[in-house]
Amino acid sequence: MSNYAPDSQEVLQLFNHVLNGSARIKEMPHFAEFDEDLSSQILEEAAKFITNAISPLNAIGDSQGCSYQSGEVKTPPGFASAYKEFWQSGWASLSADTEHGGQGLPLALEFIVYEWLSGANHGWTMAPGLLHGAYETLKHHGSQSLIDQYLGKIATGEWLATMCITEAHAGSDLGLLQTKAHKEPDGQTYSISGTKIFISGGEHDLSENIVHLVLARLNDAPKGTKGLSLFLVPKFYDDGSRSAVHCERIEEKMGIHASPTCVMRFENAKGWLIGEENKGLNAMFLMMNAARLHVALQGIGLLDAAVQKSVAYAHERKQFKAPKPQSLLSNETGQNTSSIIEHPQIRKILDKNACLVKAFRLLAYQTALMLDTSKHHPDEATRIKAQQWSNIVTPILKASCTQNAFDGISECLQVFGGHGYVSEWGIEQHLRDSRIAMIYEGTNEIQAIDLMTRKVLPDQGLALFSILNDLLGDVKDSHSSKVLREMYEQIQVITESCVHLSTETDGLYRLNWIMQEYLKLLTTGLLGWSCALLEERSQSKGSNSQHDFKPWNTFQRWLLPEFQKNLQIIRDELK
Repeated sequence: MSNYAPDSQEVLQLFNHVLNGSARIKEMPHFAEFDEDLSSQILEEAAKFITNAISPLNAIGDSQGCSYQSGEVKTPPGFASAYKEFWQSGWASLSADTEHGGQGLPLALEFIVYEWLSGANHGWTMAPGLLHGAYETLKHHGSQSLIDQYLGKIATGEWLATMCITEAHAGSDLGLLQTKAHKEPDGQTYSISGTKIFISGGEHDLSENIVHLVLARLNDAPKGTKGLSLFLVPKFYDDGSRSAVHCERIEEKMGIHASPTCVMRFENAKGWLIGEENKGLNAMFLMMNAARLHVALQGIGLLDAAVQKSVAYAHERKQFKAPKPQSLLSNETGQNTSSIIEHPQIRKILDKNACLVKAFRLLAYQTALMLDTSKHHPDEATRIKAQQWSNIVTPILKASCTQNAFDGISECLQVFGGHGYVSEWGIEQHLRDSRIAMIYEGTNEIQAIDLMTRKVLPDQGLALFSILNDLLGDVKDSHSSKVLREMYEQIQVITESCVHLSTETDGLYRLNWIMQEYLKLLTTGLLGWSCALLEERSQSKGSNSQHDFKPWNTFQRWLLPEFQKNLQIIRDELK
């Protein structure tokens, strides 16, 4: 079994030369000192750290998992020391502001590092995965006293954080949450009582303190989501005393065994309000949106890890004599077996999934650049357009990266045959680990609903159409530009039909039947842009270094048919 190793040179080529990322970042006064050399230095060092310190822990984390005893959780061997090295080396604080102990670097670099971490060791990466969202939530909504006391520790990663939302009876319906909050006579603190489930890292031995961000309902709060407030409850208080927050058990799970998924009970635990009463969901959405983007990166990283393993295996494994076109038969050596990577059906699996890794990477890094742009670009109109991209693409990335990761890893497992089904090769762990990403931080069905009802229908698709028009301007090749233009015109027609249907009686009910197909339709449209750009601006190699990798050709052969399939499904439902 080989450990995952990030390819920093390929990623730097994509980021700097296909997306022109470093130059775009340098245009923002906030990052005036940033350049290609700095991005190269940071990412090359990150690749070394991940290869040497994080990736080797993946198998032991899966096989041994976390242990629970009397409310205490112990992570697998090596995890705590690796995490200490991680945050003390500054990897947890890349994008946090320097005034809070961070490094003030672009979010785009953090995206790349977390994608690699997920590919190397998904279970371990779950621990710091919520830090950025917790940091942003507290930074923008916390009182000054909470910022002074907690923000620096979260920014550096010295203290880890959780997102305590889900309850057994509620699931995705947050309006059903029942955890209670009672304001204390001092007027400053609250008592929190209730039980939360599926809390990643609710208890562990990785950091000295754990900062819980908890959604709860005040006694006189309105029903539904409008009555939710957000509170901060630490594991330990300033005086060293422990809060009344208890881990009742950790779940036995299909995958991510190295990440403790906890049932957490709050028994009149003292906490502090974040933001305003009854407006907790507004504050929590900062954390949830950040988490959704990190989940998309998990999908990319895990699929990349699976492709790496499959390519290496396919070069070594010999089976049968590969069929070849007549023009190549004259070069045959007379051998009766071939490396299975020479077999067309294996090449198809590897080429398609290698293409998906590169194309989704491009979209994820573009989204990171847009997030940096929305915060720091001096031109207001540019900031607004960048935020529109982020709003629309976030649910698409979360759903599509995770779905394609699970499907693609399953295909990569097929490359190994029976060897893929046993744990020795590590590919089956990636499949198990990847499955949760389609569920947490809002199921993929929720993402499709969010895309249609919150991102497309409210402005009748105008922001989406603007994005698609801008993407066409990036592609110069006449053939790919023509195909993309036809796709985007069809997307616009379908979107306008959806908008019209939404105003009719039972219109939203009918739209709910095809929201996932609509999200997949947009996904293929965006992947087309990625593949066209990769074809024009890079010299990528595919799954077999002996062959030129043609992203646009791969897109047309194996990905574009999905567009027509989903288009037909939607059209039939809209009749």
